[in-house]
Amino acid sequence: MQGPPWRWCPRRPGPGRPLKPRFIGFTPQTVTFMPLDSSGTPLDGEPISIAPDELEALRNVYLENLTQEEAAKRMNVSRGTLWRLLESARRKVVQALVERRPIVIGPL
Repeated sequence: MQGPPWRWCPRRPGPGRPLKPRFIGFTPQTVTFMPLDSSGTPLDGEPISIAPDELEALRNVYLENLTQEEAAKRMNVSRGTLWRLLESARRKVVQALVERRPIVIGPL
């Protein structure tokens, strides 16, 4: 994954403090992973969406073997925010696997 980091900031409607932009090391594109049954037929179900910052947190910590502190600095967020992103992404992936639901990765 080459190129400069991409700035992404989730949209949050309503009042409150605006969210800080997160630096993503890739350009997110929408991708869908569909579970198949034993005959190869796609299984239907409500898709689970994984945001680009959640995917980047997973990539930094589990694929690139960075510590949470290093990954947080790379994404320009606090370590606590990175931990919450990891927790959310792991929960979504496990839920999709257990409930046999599609996973949609990309900008929300």
